[in-house]
Amino acid sequence: MTRIAAFALLAATALTSPALGQSLGREFSVDAGLGLKYGPAFMGSDNLDAAPWFILRNADADRDQPDGFSILPSLNYVGKRDADDHDDLRGMDDIGYAGEIGVKLSWRMGDLTSYGAIRKGFGGHHGLVGELGAKYRFEASDKLTLWTGAELGLGDDDFTGTYFGVAPGETRPGRPEHDPDGGAYIARVSIEARYEFMPDTAVMGRLSYGRLLGDAGDSPLVETRSQPSVSIGLARRLNFRF
Repeated sequence: MTRIAAFALLAATALTSPALGQSLGREFSVDAGLGLKYGPAFMGSDNLDAAPWFILRNADADRDQPDGFSILPSLNYVGKRDADDHDDLRGMDDIGYAGEIGVKLSWRMGDLTSYGAIRKGFGGHHGLVGELGAKYRFEASDKLTLWTGAELGLGDDDFTGTYFGVAPGETRPGRPEHDPDGGAYIARVSIEARYEFMPDTAVMGRLSYGRLLGDAGDSPLVETRSQPSVSIGLARRLNFRF
């Protein structure tokens, strides 16, 4: 996480420069925190398991900002997959923790924001991955903000091959070789909430349902295409001025 946090600071500096239409002296805010996520034990699993939820997201991308186009850092973290932890994955190679860094392009029109993100993976995978989606923001009160959203997850051959592929040396009865193509691998809908119960400190929650698509969903590793999850945690709003 140290490398991810460092990138967040560097990217925040770069993307708030005058070259990208941002003025010096602007404040850039990040919600950073930790929580618990209850969801599939691995992508495609029908078993739900608890795992840490690392919260690191821009806190003011759609708050008090004018309509129009914006560019922001995009960060993500993917947990490891140990084959020995799951009977159905016996004989598969382990996959380590993965960080993803890149950019997110957004277009805001009132409370509706559409976006596209692309990131490069390092660690557990080295592919290109991203999302296309839209979200609607609703201010329930001065402390509670809600979002509803829908997005399409995209990944290249390297990404889908890492998490959904079966190499020749990993086959066994009922698990044939599988070399998935890249493209849209999951569709998701979600509801998110942020409740700021004290200044710059908030409880954050997310309820999500995903459906695996295409070659990813057809993988012999996939036990179910349905991928629900629920997350809750505490985050602190960190403000950086440039």
